[in-house]
Amino acid sequence: MTRKFTLAATLAAAITATGAVADGHGKTIVDIAAGDDRFETLVAAVTAADLAGTLSGEGPFTVFAPTDEAFAALPEGTVDTLLMEENKGDLTNVLLYHVVPGKVMAGDIPSGKMGADTALEDGTICINKNDGVMLDDGSGDMANVVIADIEASNGVIHVIDKVVLPGNSPDC
Repeated sequence: MTRKFTLAATLAAAITATGAVADGHGKTIVDIAAGDDRFETLVAAVTAADLAGTLSGEGPFTVFAPTDEAFAALPEGTVDTLLMEENKGDLTNVLLYHVVPGKVMAGDIPSGKMGADTALEDGTICINKNDGVMLDDGSGDMANVVIADIEASNGVIHVIDKVVLPGNSPDC
């Protein structure tokens, strides 16, 4: 059994045991992600980085949540390497680069390009809203919000199709 599967199964079992399921404003961001099979890699990564407690906290948070397919599109071995205990700091930075403080609904994002400070990770991500909402990490390859405004008790989730990586110095 891979570490990814073990971590996801453990978190999913713990949430199932407490009766939490996806859907509804009574669920936290972590509850919703753990109840959605599109986020198994994200849930495993959040667990490995010890961020489940933080992202289950009061918030509010806006999470740009990459799907399993988005993680699979990273260079081969990237996810496995990030999930190693010795790379916990790097994994934490990548995950927190997807979190913006406050609850930002898609309709609240102004047209054009704006910078947003990422939560706890010392960085800025560009949010671009013209023909839909996109994220720009400065790499030149935009992440598209494919599902917006999944409300949680402690914020909102926007599903994205690419993992955005810190360190590319986006020009907002």
